[in-house]
Amino acid sequence: MGRRMRWLLGLLAISAAVVLIFAAPLPSMLRWQSPLLARAFLWLVMSAGLCLWRVLRGPTAPDRAVAIDMLGILIVGLCALLSIPTGRDWYIDIGIAWALQSFIGIMALSKSMEGKDFDD
Repeated sequence: MGRRMRWLLGLLAISAAVVLIFAAPLPSMLRWQSPLLARAFLWLVMSAGLCLWRVLRGPTAPDRAVAIDMLGILIVGLCALLSIPTGRDWYIDIGIAWALQSFIGIMALSKSMEGKDFDD
C-alpha cells in the first residue's frame, strides 16, 4: 500500500472519529456536567489512542519517545478532566505525580538515547 493511500486512510479514520465525537449522542459515563466535558474526554481518549499507535508503530526511537511524552501529558489532562465531574481532588494529585514521573522518565530516556551517562 502506498504512502498516500495510508495517509488518506488515516485522514478518513480521524475524520470519522471527529464526526462521531461531535454528532453521536453521548452516553452518561460519569454524569458529566456538560456535553463539552464529555466531548473533551472523548477527544483526550482518541488522542491517547493515536499516541499509543505511534508508540507501537513509530519508525524511530525518538518518535516513540515523543509519543510517550505526549501520552503522559494527555493522562495528566484526563486526570484533571476527571476531577471536575467527580468532585474528587485526588485526581489532581495523581496527575501531578504522573507529570513528575513522566518528566523524569523522558529526561532519562533522552540521555540514554544520546549515549550519555545519567551523571553527565
